[in-house]
Amino acid sequence: MKHLCWAGWLWIVGLGISFAAAGEGQKKFTETVTGGKAAKKASFEMILIPGGKFTMGTPDGEAKRRPDEGPAREVEIKPFYLAVTEVTLDVFSLYYQETATSLPRADAIKKSAEREKVDGISCPTTVYADYLDMHWGYEGRPAIGVSWRNAANFCKWLALKTGKPYRLPTEAEWEYACRAGTKTAYSFGDDAAKLGDYAWFKDNSEVDNEDRTHPVAKKLPNPWGLYDMHGNVKEWVTDVYRANAYAAGAAEGPADPKMDDPHVARGGSYVDDAEELRSGSRQFQEDWWRFEDPQTPKSIWWLPKRAFIGLRVACPADKP
Repeated sequence: MKHLCWAGWLWIVGLGISFAAAGEGQKKFTETVTGGKAAKKASFEMILIPGGKFTMGTPDGEAKRRPDEGPAREVEIKPFYLAVTEVTLDVFSLYYQETATSLPRADAIKKSAEREKVDGISCPTTVYADYLDMHWGYEGRPAIGVSWRNAANFCKWLALKTGKPYRLPTEAEWEYACRAGTKTAYSFGDDAAKLGDYAWFKDNSEVDNEDRTHPVAKKLPNPWGLYDMHGNVKEWVTDVYRANAYAAGAAEGPADPKMDDPHVARGGSYVDDAEELRSGSRQFQEDWWRFEDPQTPKSIWWLPKRAFIGLRVACPADKP
């Protein structure tokens, strides 16, 4: 795909959006976005996550627990909306068509800076080769291989399209929603033998001798109606990774995140072992995530062939 950044901006101005009317406190609403070169529509559901307190982190006795998952401490979360599923390629491709630029790197940076002055949205470069879907198909599958910067930029685009302040969830919000009132290793209990009913992971994701992502919401949801919080793709959160974050006493929200710092990803993925899918397990971007990118310098927007990383969006409870 080759779409110039300013052409994408014209599409954003010229195309409308629609969403189901939802007042404060509504338990669920459907967002429908219209965009892309062909003015296609794509929808996703948001569900209200009730506010409350919970114990964030894993207890000392939990199997496969790592040091950065503690010490466990009480955190209070305000109500917020969270997407019922991971962002799908159906939605993400609209953003990609409207914002991606195929200009040379220097020109792309210039155009991106110009656009940021207008609407705050950067223009990502086009994805290397055909790795937007890894040739697995679009319909219902999660967006993959996006850097944290790209995920955050998608949220800005979505906010511009809808008038709602979409963002990535904080790490505390994510774990609170994943646990859904439980204190066990997984949202369904401690028995990893049941994981296949709720998640796509290393043991069950293979298709045609290749581990793959799968369409969202094909497994059982957690107690709060959220799908794929365990597995399929890891999900970016707002927070910068710090191994001692819990010991430092951070309660809620990011600690001054910077664009190029390693950010936290949660939930595990289709290529991970069961232990990585635990509710309290923490992952973060490592240098090897960029090794498949042949470009110099490496892309700040894409993680080629790293189909295990995606995103899920959040929104304040008073919106819409």
